[in-house]
Amino acid sequence: MTNLRPRNPTRAIRIGDVVIGDGQRIAVQSMAATKTQDVEATIRQVKLLEAAGADLIRIAVDSRKDTEALAKVAEHATRPLSIDLQENYRLAEVVAPWVAKLRYNPGHLYHHERERPIRDKVAYLADTATQHDCAMRIGVNCGSVDPDKVNQFPPDDSISPMLASALEHCEMLDELGFHRYCVSLKDSDPNKVIEANRRFAAERPDIPLHLGVTEAGMPPDGVIKTRIAFEQLLAAGIGDTIRVSLTLPFDDKGDEITAGRQILDDIEAGRFRSVPEYRPEGINIISCPSCSRVENEAFIELAHQVRDVTDYAKAHAITIAVMGCRVNGPGETDDADLGMWCAPTFVNLKRGPELIGQFGYDEVLDVLKQEVDRLIAASP
Repeated sequence: MTNLRPRNPTRAIRIGDVVIGDGQRIAVQSMAATKTQDVEATIRQVKLLEAAGADLIRIAVDSRKDTEALAKVAEHATRPLSIDLQENYRLAEVVAPWVAKLRYNPGHLYHHERERPIRDKVAYLADTATQHDCAMRIGVNCGSVDPDKVNQFPPDDSISPMLASALEHCEMLDELGFHRYCVSLKDSDPNKVIEANRRFAAERPDIPLHLGVTEAGMPPDGVIKTRIAFEQLLAAGIGDTIRVSLTLPFDDKGDEITAGRQILDDIEAGRFRSVPEYRPEGINIISCPSCSRVENEAFIELAHQVRDVTDYAKAHAITIAVMGCRVNGPGETDDADLGMWCAPTFVNLKRGPELIGQFGYDEVLDVLKQEVDRLIAASP
């Protein structure tokens, strides 16, 4: 990249025919949004992302049926696949023959088989990856951090627990002799993404970083939030692969790749170098990227409806989070003024960490508007 600070001197890791780190071209990736068990739809999604120019494509698995579907999908993929291991990390050995990278979340490892030491679980993943020629990603998300790490820091410090978790897992993999891994530290707040990755890169400049703003939301705001984080980090030489996470209809998921490439082109050309910290003035709507974990596709339409029905409140500093599943939704709505995480037939509406109630998709917007009005009335 030209006219920028030299890239961090990270190690190179191979993911299929893609190499990230060590000054290699920054890879752009995305994630299939369809339910993995819908083989036809997932193959179509993979082909769509390939056509958009994806270097890597991630797919989620959470059950044996998902792994059976993955094997069929993989036969049609021409780009390397990364698998998103959810709460059942033992599916790694079943899916590893079909993919080039295993992604796991340290927080999810904590919750599964609690009687088994974390190190043993990591050793199992490292052994599986080695046997099947896979790279790995340690994926730390703000809403699903190991509780033991959270309890070590003040309640208002959400970044240090993420860093502690990532660094601990890096150390375990290093001690196990597995070095073919990268790390991601994601939050829905671009400022926290910037700080977390800067701090990690300062401590472990040798490890490639996967950059992303989780639950960035809908275009154009979601692209703006992501651009701010990427511009500040990539301009500082931090970051080796990126994903733009947007709430989009399935047929438009290729737009994530297009947005990522445009951001990289702008940074390389020296455009938008001096980016101020992201401090939203007025209403801030956070929504997660549509992916295969979404339990009702109505979530996508709901996210857009939230933006429309709250437009009248855009001058007020209110954060509303709209999440599509039970995996990250409960935790990642805690810090919002109002949070919604979507189940198959209803929506959980929260005020901060407090559950207000469960409402049908056809009624939750009216209740949300009442809560927005209440916040406006209570504001100075």
